[in-house]
Amino acid sequence: MISTKGRYALRVMVDLAQHIGQGNVPLKDIADRQDISKKYLEVIVKELVRGGFVQGASGKGGGYSLLRKPEEYTVGEIIELLEGSLAPVACLEHGAKPCPRAANCETLPLWKEYHQTVHDFFYSRRLSDLLGKQDPIYFI
Repeated sequence: MISTKGRYALRVMVDLAQHIGQGNVPLKDIADRQDISKKYLEVIVKELVRGGFVQGASGKGGGYSLLRKPEEYTVGEIIELLEGSLAPVACLEHGAKPCPRAANCETLPLWKEYHQTVHDFFYSRRLSDLLGKQDPIYFI
């Protein structure tokens, strides 16, 4: 299950993508448009900055902006930054120790297929795909 943290991070990224070319976007404006607590967004944006997805500027004209073009972000990487691994079982997480039961685990193929389906779904979608018909002009 994707938590509010992951869902809100995606909404923040979409909001920033919709305002590309308009300078830094104040967090208060994002909070108002998205109807999300500014305090909660501060936690989320901090992680997005730490992950290298957005940059922040303080002072007059401060706010946040994307570090890449919207088409260069996958939905999967945004969600995993905030949520951690999308693996449904511990043995499929990146860097997991080999499971001693893997060779005899009747359910492992099911979990692998599920994990691959979820991974492919989220990683085949780009932030730009979520912008709808009112795509901003971001090549300026």
